[in-house]
This record gives sequence, structure tokens and C-alpha cells, in this order.
Amino acid sequence: MDLTRFPRAALTDGPTPIRSLDRLSTHLGGELNGVRLFVKRDDVGPVGGGGNKLRKLEFLLGQALAERADTVITVGALQSNHARLTAAAAARLGLACELFLTRSVPRDDSDYTGNGNRLLHELFGARVHLLPGEADSLGYAEARAKTLRGEGRRVCVFPSGGSSPLGCLGYAACAAEIAEQAAVLSLDFARVVVPNGSAGTHAGLAAGFWAMGHDPRRVLSYTVLAPPDEAEAATLARARDTVALIDPTLAFPDDGIALDGAHRGPGYGIPTEGMREAVRLMARTEGLLLDPVYSGKAFAGLLHDVRAGAYPAGAALLFVMTGGVPGLFAYRGAIAGG
Repeated sequence: MDLTRFPRAALTDGPTPIRSLDRLSTHLGGELNGVRLFVKRDDVGPVGGGGNKLRKLEFLLGQALAERADTVITVGALQSNHARLTAAAAARLGLACELFLTRSVPRDDSDYTGNGNRLLHELFGARVHLLPGEADSLGYAEARAKTLRGEGRRVCVFPSGGSSPLGCLGYAACAAEIAEQAAVLSLDFARVVVPNGSAGTHAGLAAGFWAMGHDPRRVLSYTVLAPPDEAEAATLARARDTVALIDPTLAFPDDGIALDGAHRGPGYGIPTEGMREAVRLMARTEGLLLDPVYSGKAFAGLLHDVRAGAYPAGAALLFVMTGGVPGLFAYRGAIAGG
């Protein structure tokens, strides 16, 4: 799989580490049924506090720079990690940034509306436009881009989560990285587990593994945004489009997506007890921070399945920590204490 023909901005510091969750495993003991747990630290990074969106932004901003853009616009929810990292990366590269953010979670308390990622969006210099939850944020973003282009600006618009086929290449590259690290560690991961919001992380990984000749269903995601049927359809479509970018002669299989909807809870951004337990367990045994919207719910799903005996003894599972730590501060009331 050769991705060198695609322009790429340098926003990461090489492969993110894979480590064993030894203290958590000791704490859980027999509940693991002999399964071995590992994490890939995609929550770390040199720009904007780190997180999985940096991988996508390397390709999106690489193309923007190749097109000599001076402004980037993107969309997301009020506490969007992607918006934070787009603003930070734009600042790093000397580009203007505008964000169109929707009130997609039914909260208006100060923790949610002014802390966490919302504090950082403007700190990184972005111009923020706030919209109601039902608004067509991408439509507003495209209209703004048209206005700016009329003023002579060179503008690129990125979709929610950076999850265009080009952005998904970031996680196709990550699949190759995982394969190389697994070989060095003499590990064969039965599953690579991720949260699924805008579907790009799962789609990119599945496309990358497929392009390398591996089963794309080794990637399992837990949807935290869309209902399962919608999430699976979106992930499949993005995986197909990403594979087409990598190799137009290669067709992604219709049954290539493995997705679980049982740990989404009442809806996007709404806390669950499983999420609370997962966040606390990881913090108190490993000193690692899961976020409450994405990785907290996905890791809760992984713990549930392992405890239920879904994997044979000895199986090695890799959980990709996708970042989003600022969200913890926006969800102070949901995770404090315990």
C-alpha cells in the first residue's frame, strides 16, 4: 500500500506506541477470561493536545497546502475534538480557521458550553459560528467558503470528523503502522477496536487492512453517534471510497464492516454507566484518560464483550485510544466522584 503520492502535512511524530494494559489486567483478573489487552496511544500528539483527528488532518491539510489554501473551514458538535485539532493544526501551519459548531447534545450548562474543547477552539485562534443542533452545518460552511472565495481567499472545507476518503487515508496508514508494530512485538491482534462517530477511523483502518490483504473485519467499532444500521452503512461507504483512492482496481467487500451498537446509550454525548466505569478503571489502574463521548463508550463495549467470553483465552485485543481528553472537563458532573 503506497500512500506517498498524496500530499501530507507533518502533524505527528511517527508511530504512536502500543503497550500492554498490565495493571488493568491484574485488577480484572479472571474477568478477562485469559484475554490480553493492549492500547495504541493515538491520544498523544505534538499538536493541539493530540488525538486521532491529527492522522486525518495530515492528508486533508497536506492537500490544502498543495492547493495553496489560506483558510480552512470545518464542522462539528459544540465539543468537537476534530474542530479543536483543525484549529490547532491551522495555527501551526499559518492558516486561518473557521468552525461551524452545532448544539447536538441537549445541554446548556457552563461546563459544556464554555469548558473543554469549547475553551480551546478560540484559544487556537479559530473563528467560531454557533448553530442550533438541527442546522445543516456543512451547508453553512460551504456558503461561508463561497463568500470568502468571492473576497479572493483560497478556502478548503472539511467534513465532520475529517472523514472524507482523503482524511480516511490517515487511518489506512495507521493500519500499516499497526501491522508493522504487531510483527515486531510478535503479536497477532484478533481485534482492533475503535469508537465510531463520523466513521472515518474505522473506515480507514478497514480499508488499510484490506489493501494489505488482511481481513477488514478484524476492526470492530462501537458506534457512539448514529444508530447501528446508519453507522454501518456510513462506514461501509467510506471504506469503499477510501479503498478506491488507494487502489481503484480493488473492491471492498460488502460484509467488511464489524460494528456494535449496544453501548451507544440514549444518544450521542449522553453518559452511560458503562462509560463511567471504563473511564474510572483506566484512570485508576493505568493512569490513562479515556474521553466520555467516544473512547469511554467504546472501551466499555470492549470490557463487556471480554467479560461475556466473546474472545478465546490468549486472544490479543488492541484498543485504539483516540483522544478527546478535553471533553472530560465538559463532563465534570458525569464522571466526578465514584
